[in-house]
Amino acid sequence: MADFDVAVIGSGPGGQKAAIAAAKLEKRVVIVERRNMMGGVCINTGTIPSKTLREAVLYLTGLNQREMYGQSYRVKDDITVGDLGIRTQHVIGREIDVIRSQLARNHVAVVPGTARFVDPHTLDVIDESNRDVKITADKIIIATGTRPARPASVEFDEETIIDSDGILNLQAVPDSLVVVGAGVIGIEYASMFAALGTKVTVVERRERMLDFCDLEIVEALKYHLRDLAVTFRFGETVAAVERRARGALALLESGKKIPAETVMYSAGRQGMTDGLGLELAGLSADDRGRIPVDEHYRTTVPHIYAVGDVIGFPSLAATSMEQGRIAAHHACAEPLHGIHHLQPIGIYTIPEISFIGRTEDELTASQVPFEVGISRYRELARGQIIGDTYGMLKLLVSPEDRSLLGVHVFGTGATELLHIGQAVMGCGGTIDYLVDAVFNYPTLAESYKVAALDAMNKLRRVARFEL
Repeated sequence: MADFDVAVIGSGPGGQKAAIAAAKLEKRVVIVERRNMMGGVCINTGTIPSKTLREAVLYLTGLNQREMYGQSYRVKDDITVGDLGIRTQHVIGREIDVIRSQLARNHVAVVPGTARFVDPHTLDVIDESNRDVKITADKIIIATGTRPARPASVEFDEETIIDSDGILNLQAVPDSLVVVGAGVIGIEYASMFAALGTKVTVVERRERMLDFCDLEIVEALKYHLRDLAVTFRFGETVAAVERRARGALALLESGKKIPAETVMYSAGRQGMTDGLGLELAGLSADDRGRIPVDEHYRTTVPHIYAVGDVIGFPSLAATSMEQGRIAAHHACAEPLHGIHHLQPIGIYTIPEISFIGRTEDELTASQVPFEVGISRYRELARGQIIGDTYGMLKLLVSPEDRSLLGVHVFGTGATELLHIGQAVMGCGGTIDYLVDAVFNYPTLAESYKVAALDAMNKLRRVARFEL
């Protein structure tokens, strides 16, 4: 008989929810995690610290209040890394306590250390003192997550040339920063440091950033980042980075030279599978360390599952949690529905972006007709009260049945506001509901009614012309 019914490797969002879901189904569950990484990358170096850092930046710089109190407004003049770190460490500590409490409450055993397969049902766990313990389990769920990808040609030194993990360990706020890669992580950190007054240059080899987002929303973000003195170099590739006494010199293939105190590489993520001994379990990973799975998150070995960032797209904490829950239920022979095809995307730039459904470009390429309804925060009383005059909400509406095809939000509270649109879309609602609904006043949520009315008026105008 195996020691446990379910063994979970990794305690990030996916692993944690998988372990708790299996425990709720009255299974004997163990979770393996390094002693200093409870909560995984999400809690310790990824989502939680970066979003807490963002909150600290917004508060201390007073950025959101400048519309009201003038461009020179600050809560604190000389913001240090210590000021930012206080809030981050406080939140990380609290979150780890919550996770430990949840695991203990659900009687999930926690074994500290790094796991490696011995055979398809056995894990060898080695702790930091090099002691090892063998664990056997009927079902195993891999939730090891990812780490920043590090190009072999780049000499990372954790001070001048860093990755997204290193940015949280900087000793001081840099005067200048080059961000290589305009993906989600790169742009989030670029906007935070620009808000702190760092002179930021973003280098991206593609011709645009965040190409999965609505073009109009991305253009609005770009405008605001330029307003924070961010310089964009699109269609450019960093050929080399040379360390200098006062920082680094980024050399672009085009011949340009960009001096900066710090260079941050944001070159995607690499699955943490190289130390797992996958071959001993009959598994393999691709060149980015990702493990292929089926719709139930089952690998090619039927009793082994994989969830979260280690399986690749969409690599979001929110989807990883649901993947973990679904995998655990399937492993325990109590399968659930799959994840709903409508999944929200949240990007915590300054200002933030969030969307669900399809973009204008996608609908046009698919030859799906749509009408656009727009609401601008500056026309809402709540927008004026909070000093956000640039935010906007966009609804993409089907002229055939007035259903929502996409919702795109830019501005304060975008990631929260989006869920109203998600609920309407998920329940198969139409803009008629939004037009007829009464929203609290003054709120940003009112933007749904304004945008729905805008779309409805446009549809009515088309109908009049067709008479």
